[in-house]
Amino acid sequence: MPVTYSTMVPLGAQMPAFSLPDVSSGKTVSSTELDPAKPVLVLFICAHCPFSKHIAPAIRRLARDYGERVNLLALSGNDIAQVPEDSPEGLKRLAQAFGFSAPFLYDQSQTTVRAFGAECTPECFLYDTDRKLVYRGEIDESRPGGRGEPMALPVRAALDAILSGADVSPNQKPGVGCNIKWRAATPAGATR
Repeated sequence: MPVTYSTMVPLGAQMPAFSLPDVSSGKTVSSTELDPAKPVLVLFICAHCPFSKHIAPAIRRLARDYGERVNLLALSGNDIAQVPEDSPEGLKRLAQAFGFSAPFLYDQSQTTVRAFGAECTPECFLYDTDRKLVYRGEIDESRPGGRGEPMALPVRAALDAILSGADVSPNQKPGVGCNIKWRAATPAGATR
């Protein structure tokens, strides 16, 4: 299966502003509404990707173990013309199957996904309380068909560091998975 690597947005980058619908509740979630006293962890995952499905147990445990201490979000923006499974309804089913109760946002325009610099699923972005990027890339070191249970150890180490007031290690690996399914650009003068 072909793989894509995340681009490793520069550390210290400012978190993009967003306002997107939560596929589970139907409510709009805005970056301005997040708890300013908590860091923000954004997980880019989707329903069709075998890499995302593989790390589902680790994501479930992340939500359980850190959900009260961080602003935890999942986000997907794949073009549903290419992968209908990643529609808001498909993402809602995925959230239910994961037991993921945190907001799961869908970016139909793909504007927010591009602003974050996401390239693949799964990958993640962790921002401190100043909304500066302190970790990005790999959620888990294991791959589909590999040995060992996914534990999300790189993300846990970053979360533990930031929550204890320590520096997050700059030794970070890119996320590896399925490429974001970008919509084709509309030619100049054409309408959709």
